[in-house]
Amino acid sequence: MNILFDEEGLRKLIANLNILTGVPANILDLSGRDINLFRGHPPFCRAINDLPEGHQRCVACDQCKIQRYSAESGFQHYRCHVGICEAVMPLYNKQNPVAYLAVGCYLDDTPMEEQWEYTRSLLDWWPDGPDSLRDAFFQFRQCSRKEIQAYTETLEALSAYIQLKGMILTAEQTDLQKLELYLDQHYMEKLSLESISQQLHIGRTKLCALAKELSRGRTLSYLIVQRRIEAAKRLLLQSSMPISAVGEAVGVSDYNYFSKVFRSATGMTPSAFRKTGLDAASGSASNFS
Repeated sequence: MNILFDEEGLRKLIANLNILTGVPANILDLSGRDINLFRGHPPFCRAINDLPEGHQRCVACDQCKIQRYSAESGFQHYRCHVGICEAVMPLYNKQNPVAYLAVGCYLDDTPMEEQWEYTRSLLDWWPDGPDSLRDAFFQFRQCSRKEIQAYTETLEALSAYIQLKGMILTAEQTDLQKLELYLDQHYMEKLSLESISQQLHIGRTKLCALAKELSRGRTLSYLIVQRRIEAAKRLLLQSSMPISAVGEAVGVSDYNYFSKVFRSATGMTPSAFRKTGLDAASGSASNFS
């Protein structure tokens, strides 16, 4: 789907919201990528994003929350990869989501020390040690449940304004774009030629031809595996999930088969890839400090 953003209008709207509430909001595209409308993040978040590994973790976290959105409507609340409160909801054009409205960078009304200890437990990868971020953490705004509820309900109403003003529009998709987007969003599910054909309303013969075009002569299976391997790489480097859990998260529940496919694609086992990547990151962090 080709999405057209009125960046100037959205940027002004989000900036005004931050002035009025002190809580940042932002727009993510359908894959979970920040479209870079807001740059006034709190000191803690700026520090995390200034470090390449931290930025990669934030990007992966955004993508993960989009993939796991399951609320029937409105905002779904959660804590990010470093324990900071955030929420996300889809923005629609007619019946189809075209982007996501994200609210974040605040703490709830539980004791600050308890929230800090939770965040501290998630920062074992930080090169200067978690305690170097303590002062920045305590600069977050702490919001009551009533405040967050009022803010998110206001934003839910505002989403209708965004649609009314045409701030996010869709352009006609080609079948090739439909296939690419569908695979990006559903690679972790059980997929087959028949199921994709039914979902996209594209005949199987044409679907195979589109896959060949998209993969430069390869197959639909190759495209699916390619996305699963790239997602697995991110999870191996940016989380402490067991190898078997990584495989399940990207759509391969059989541990031995996952290891075989991963090794065939990368030349390394998942555990060797994780060790190599973490060792390289540790070396980079040492040089950075």
